[in-house]
Amino acid sequence: MTANSRFAIKSWDEKPYSEGPDLPKLTRAAVTKTFTGDIAGEGRVEWVVGQVAGKAGSFVLHRTGVFENGIAKESYFVIPGSGTGDLTNMRGEGTSAVGHGSEHPFVLNYELG
Repeated sequence: MTANSRFAIKSWDEKPYSEGPDLPKLTRAAVTKTFTGDIAGEGRVEWVVGQVAGKAGSFVLHRTGVFENGIAKESYFVIPGSGTGDLTNMRGEGTSAVGHGSEHPFVLNYELG
């Protein structure tokens, strides 16, 4: 199954923890996103609490990303065993690639076991 959604960034608090002249800047960001569509709810970088295709619960997303040429490229996967409620056995992965703007596409391919 595939869930198609959009997210808007509600808040972004980013702090560098390592950077140097010949090193990439490493940061930790506390980001809050609101999701609409098949996934509806609010996410905070690693997790979403809300609904997926009308099923209520929560699950943890592991997110990795890079920022290149003005585009944030992100990959996500559902942490196995992290689902609750109707999403207890959820598995899946997704991606997004976004520039500046207020809303961004987000696709999560998932299974409920």
